[in-house]
Amino acid sequence: MPLCGPSHIFISHSWISLLLFFTLSLIALYFPSISFHPLLKEEEMTRRCLFGPLMTMFVLLVSCLSLAWSFTIPSGMGLTSRWLTRTNVQSSTMNPKFTTLKSNIDSSVASVRGDEGLLDTSRMERAYRGLGYKINPSQSLNVGIIGCGLAGMVTAMELSEAGHKVNIIDSRQFPGGKVGSWIDNEGNHIEMGLHVFFGCYYNLFGIMKRIGALQNLRLKEHTHQFINTGGHIGELDFRFYGLGAPINGVMAFARTNQLTIKDKLANAIALGTSPVVKAMFDFDGALQDIRNLDNISFSEWFLQKGGTRESIKRLWDPIAYALGFLDCDNTSARCMLTIFQLFAIRTEASILRMLEGSPLEYLHKPIIKYLEERNVTFQLGRRVLDLVYDKDVRGKPNRVRGLITTGGGGNIPPEEHHYDVIVAATDVPGIQKLLPNDFKTNYEIFNKIDNLEAVPVQTVQLRFNGWVTELQDKQRMKDINHDYSNGKAPGLDNLLYSADADFSCFADLALTSPGSYYKEGEGSLLQCVLTPGDKWMPIDTEEIAKKTLEQVHKLFPSSKELECTWWNVVKLGKSLYREAPGMDKYRPTQSTPIPNFFLAGSYTFQDYIDSMEGATKSGLMCAEEILKRTEMLQYFKQQNIEKEIENKEQEVEEKDNE
Repeated sequence: MPLCGPSHIFISHSWISLLLFFTLSLIALYFPSISFHPLLKEEEMTRRCLFGPLMTMFVLLVSCLSLAWSFTIPSGMGLTSRWLTRTNVQSSTMNPKFTTLKSNIDSSVASVRGDEGLLDTSRMERAYRGLGYKINPSQSLNVGIIGCGLAGMVTAMELSEAGHKVNIIDSRQFPGGKVGSWIDNEGNHIEMGLHVFFGCYYNLFGIMKRIGALQNLRLKEHTHQFINTGGHIGELDFRFYGLGAPINGVMAFARTNQLTIKDKLANAIALGTSPVVKAMFDFDGALQDIRNLDNISFSEWFLQKGGTRESIKRLWDPIAYALGFLDCDNTSARCMLTIFQLFAIRTEASILRMLEGSPLEYLHKPIIKYLEERNVTFQLGRRVLDLVYDKDVRGKPNRVRGLITTGGGGNIPPEEHHYDVIVAATDVPGIQKLLPNDFKTNYEIFNKIDNLEAVPVQTVQLRFNGWVTELQDKQRMKDINHDYSNGKAPGLDNLLYSADADFSCFADLALTSPGSYYKEGEGSLLQCVLTPGDKWMPIDTEEIAKKTLEQVHKLFPSSKELECTWWNVVKLGKSLYREAPGMDKYRPTQSTPIPNFFLAGSYTFQDYIDSMEGATKSGLMCAEEILKRTEMLQYFKQQNIEKEIENKEQEVEEKDNE
């Protein structure tokens, strides 16, 4: 069917205006490779400052007016889903690429409800104040939580605050789950992964405010830095005369020196015609469009939209690795576009923070203190062997009664613990091992979990007798005699990306998180995350450290003059769940068909990606599912079960006597 009538005019003008908006923003900066960086030459800064702002503001005004007009239908109302549906269906007959994308939409994709709160900044206040449930003491439930990660601890915070009795069990000797950290025999803080807090972590920030840990975050400059071979720095610099999203994002891409002009134009076309732009006017509609793209990779979507392979290699792959430990070829378009959508709407979403020190000291200990004040108990170093459960007359599990644990390296004999409610707040491999076959064969929600996979990752720490990321002053690079405990040591104080090393994201923790990682008389502590991690799993840790050091020297040639004084490697065979195309439909909800058995964890379904924020959201969602069912769950209280069994035994005995 050919395009005709008003919708033809509308869609054509929308595309032209979108392209105009992004293209003019690029042209506005005649010197696209120059960005605001303290290491720029003075004459370049002067030239940039004189020409750029005037031209930029003019063309942005024109293009914004054009963009606004493109999203106004003839009646003068805003863009509606009816118009989008009509134009999308018609244009699919003309564009084979669009048809390919539409054909990949899965009918099982979850619908956006409109109350999920991905964009709702008030969720921070809600997480700070709590869900607001208070129960009668007579209704208090005995809750067992398997897993002492963020999801499990947040669930425990809400349940204990409401008045329930909570016990947390974890096989590890330390709290935190995938965000865990510990201190080795030499006093070094060791952690798994590199933990960065995006500005859109509204729920996690609210929890941190509640426990008095929000001040433990160190704000970083609003720029994402890429370290290329030879120490050349590329940037996505979001600092633009105090302007926020989406303008600062447009200008960050326009000015980046990480891409060529050709790649920038291709990016403008791809992102300018993506659901990210729609999100500025219809966030929930755009979120649904993004969920509909879960069955294809970001690379497939991006290249079909006109993006370039070089852009993926130099810019998007390092970001994808940092988000989910996978490259763009293996990452769902939904995962990447969810992040871009937030960056386009919320200025703070792209701002990074890092903890003052290790997660154990500056995040987990405050949570544990809060929980212990509410009588939550912990059993760390205890592994759950089995769930104890009942079946109905058809043989289907219908109630969990408890669990069997062991620990102490096998020195502690198996023990059975009874609970009214059980929460499995584990990672993907944990839940796959925990679920009995009876659960999987009788309920699809549990069976689907086996389709999820987890990604391996290696975290390498390298200590030096100088400051590796100081690129300009060799004298300062070797200065370890001054007191730099305040985080003001020479070098780059931010999360760093690289397209030229196997560690696509890294940071100098002695600068970014000095509270635990700065040591007097010593220099940088680089923490490098090796991704993809599959190829490194069979390699000896010393060889991994050696190879990582070689790549550090490639990125920072001056570091060859420094000595690596200490190293550590942590291998994690299974960490984040693999956010590959088509996986979103296998993520379970927090409530399950077994009324007193619940799930939490960042892999469970929530509208964000697998992350600290995702784990926090899942914990809050799980707790709310339990709290709003408190009255119904009274039936599953252990004393009621025992009374029921006693009554049945009495009935049998009476029949026998007859």
